Amino acid sequence: MHKIYVLDTNVLLHDPRALFKFEDNDLVIPIYVIEEIDQFKKEASELGRNARTITRYLDDMREKSGGSLQHGVQMDDGGGKLWVAVPNDALQMRKLDNAAMDHAIVKTALDVRDAHTDQPTVFVTMDSNLRIRADALGLRAENYEGGRISFDDLYTGVSDITCAPELVDALGGKNEVPIGSLGEQPDLFPNASLVLRDQNNPQHTALGRYIGGKEVIRPLRIGREGAWGVRPRNMEQTFALDLLIDPDVHLITLVGKAGTGKTLLAIAAGLRKVIEEGTYARLLVSRPIFPLGRDVGYLPGDLEEKLNPWMQPIFDNLEYIFSTSRGRAMEGRSYHELVASGVIEVEPLTYIRGRSLPNQFLIVDEAQNLTPHEVKTVITRCGSDTKIILTGDPYQIDNPYVDSASNGLSIVAERFKAEKIAGHVTLTKGERSELAERATQLL
Repeated sequence: MHKIYVLDTNVLLHDPRALFKFEDNDLVIPIYVIEEIDQFKKEASELGRNARTITRYLDDMREKSGGSLQHGVQMDDGGGKLWVAVPNDALQMRKLDNAAMDHAIVKTALDVRDAHTDQPTVFVTMDSNLRIRADALGLRAENYEGGRISFDDLYTGVSDITCAPELVDALGGKNEVPIGSLGEQPDLFPNASLVLRDQNNPQHTALGRYIGGKEVIRPLRIGREGAWGVRPRNMEQTFALDLLIDPDVHLITLVGKAGTGKTLLAIAAGLRKVIEEGTYARLLVSRPIFPLGRDVGYLPGDLEEKLNPWMQPIFDNLEYIFSTSRGRAMEGRSYHELVASGVIEVEPLTYIRGRSLPNQFLIVDEAQNLTPHEVKTVITRCGSDTKIILTGDPYQIDNPYVDSASNGLSIVAERFKAEKIAGHVTLTKGERSELAERATQLL
């Protein structure tokens, strides 16, 4: 049935192309949404770019149709009609604060519903509280589903396969196992981490990784020394480290709760590949200053002093790694020297747009706070021979415009799972400390 969708500001700022994803249904944009979008248009952040994109889309529709947004214009792609809803008291909108603006947007959606009783009216917003308020007022409200995935079904990157004992022995003996020898061919994605389990003795196992294209299960290449003195403490960390040190895998997503070792393993692997092996020219570690693009000028001091509070978790990991036996073997050199020489670079994501990053080991921490568009911006900065690692916990999101099913980290993990140059591991066991693990479970 033909419907009317009323769009909230956060939907358009999250995905400007949402305008074209409602098929042949009608779209309504409250004038208050236009006002809120206008407040973002001068920002250098992704929100600012999205705000300017939305404005261009609406202006192009207005000009090409020869009509008026007040009465409605026809969508270019054969969709329905789009119009901007203007209530009688719209001139007072500049005096509204954020809470009052939300109320005004919902009130506009209610007016649209009451004026079009012959069509179902649906209010679309990514703000869960606003959906609750709209529902309480008798207005049908939905989340924006464009680009969302089923987080409960998110690809874990790890599979358990029962097979003949001789295959387990072969893999455990560091021999490759043809995937066809498993009998019925399992449905595997490239670079899937595998546990081969003896069908006669389930405790007898061997770990490997499926190499797509070659159709073999390759034994893991993690030595007892680990990476830069950091040794994996569980099976998932072992899988993650194997992916991290493989130069043929250019994109890795590591998902897990706090304390599972995502960032620590990534930095340790980066030090090994950059300093020990020289595979990459530089280790670049970055994390978003939330929200992406926010100016750091409100903090006192020079740029380095401004960034320290945001980058301190990265420095904490470096400090720990350099305190290990491998780190102490650097003959007294600290990570500060490597940072000063440019071998290690720690910086925010704020200014990454427009850069080209060739031959680098790039780690993006807290990637769950990025939108899919922001993650796309980061990945497309990667030049020739660059390896990028995205780490984060989709259950700890500070960005109000995304959730566990729509954030950039989850989207990339799901959409790249079939790519031969990508790998993914979901880490579940906390290794920071017994106290931290129990706090995660009990609190």
